[in-house]
Amino acid sequence: MKTKLITVGAYSVNCAIIWGDAKRALIIDPGFDAPHIQNHLKTNNLTVAGYLLTHGHADHINALAELHASNPALIYLHTEDEKWTFTAVNQIPPHYPVPPKPHANLPTLGKNELKFSNPWKIADLTFQTLETPGHTPGGVCYWFTNENICFTGDTLFKGSCGRTDLPGGDGRILAKSLEKLAALPPETRIIPGHGDETTISHELKTNFFLQPH
Repeated sequence: MKTKLITVGAYSVNCAIIWGDAKRALIIDPGFDAPHIQNHLKTNNLTVAGYLLTHGHADHINALAELHASNPALIYLHTEDEKWTFTAVNQIPPHYPVPPKPHANLPTLGKNELKFSNPWKIADLTFQTLETPGHTPGGVCYWFTNENICFTGDTLFKGSCGRTDLPGGDGRILAKSLEKLAALPPETRIIPGHGDETTISHELKTNFFLQPH
């Protein structure tokens, strides 16, 4: 599996393009800068097999509709976040307007799918979807088990975790989600929604929010 990380938007979101030998890519958190993301697809001769959204905040999703218009594919957004993602509550002026809604059937990721459809396989990529609410009600992480890489969005950062003071945030729920991530294999690479990558082992040693309390 190949991974291309692109830092996009005013809040420096880690957008990931990942693909295997089939050259059918998954795009994680296309937060902004659709032409830049599109250019990487073209450069690597990739088609889009799906969009994986860790959560619905505007800085992680604002380029989705534009990319989807020229690269239609399934969109994976948790039902609990889809309820508000494309509404006026989800804007961060002056940097991010209300995310435009793609012309697609939404959502395709809910509790039933999470319960019965793990592991997921899209094109030649296999992963598990972990429900990790707390930063938002529908937060999820995507764990590519064969490569042992987990894309954690704004649930877990290097040395920190997601804020819970925004609408729908809940610190007690986030703590349980962090416990779930802490149980992953220690060598698991963590690629967060912002900032540098890390490992579960490093975070267990250094991250206050992963310490037993």
